Amino acid sequence: MTAAPVAEFHGATKVYRVGLSRRLIRAVIDVRFRVEAGEVFGLLGPNRAGKTTLVKLLLSLCRPTAGSVTRLGRPASDASTLARVGYVHENPAFPRYWDAAGLLAYYGALSLMHEPDVRRRVPELLERVGLADRCREPIAGFSKGMVQRLALAQALLNDPDLLVLDEPAEGLDLLGRRLVHEVIGERRKQGKTVLLVSHALSDVAALCDRVAVLVGGSVTHLGSLESLTRGAESRPLEQAVQDLYAGAVA
Repeated sequence: MTAAPVAEFHGATKVYRVGLSRRLIRAVIDVRFRVEAGEVFGLLGPNRAGKTTLVKLLLSLCRPTAGSVTRLGRPASDASTLARVGYVHENPAFPRYWDAAGLLAYYGALSLMHEPDVRRRVPELLERVGLADRCREPIAGFSKGMVQRLALAQALLNDPDLLVLDEPAEGLDLLGRRLVHEVIGERRKQGKTVLLVSHALSDVAALCDRVAVLVGGSVTHLGSLESLTRGAESRPLEQAVQDLYAGAVA
């Protein structure tokens, strides 16, 4: 591919100092990979592998200790590209006194969208995520699954070129999980890019073109998930991934 990547990590390393002793915690170490335009790319790994740190680096919520990160062809620190990004946090939290329609209108303004576009997109997206009939109710009365659906609508509001989904199916029922799959498929057809962070191996295997597997802050596999079983066809994919986790930890 000759086009500039939508996201690229150039030896990205993030080190934190924690506690009174100021001891060093290496969250990610020399991470190098790129996410191409139009790709659905997965980030997979056990807890504390560094996945959320990579998302924070990409969204400039923190800065690398070493190396660099680019987003949509610009340094991640360049805030001008953030209006072209949509993001679903793993634990979305919205002001509970808002209703869904008002919240989306507010986020549309924050994304510098034109008001006519916001008025058009809000009802479309509320219908798409199954909240049209609850759009004027306070979010305080929403279930976890409803909040997750609202977070997906918020992330899609600006029709982003890069959609970052951190555990988007958390708390969703079967219909909600199908919705997430459909949305990712629609983004792919439109030539948009999706970065999917998930513990659900079946979702990642079904949706992603390529994956980066992180363990202990380092990339231990880059490519398709299916490539993990090459040469060991009798080993299920789940076992191959578990072995990768265990081997890297050891």
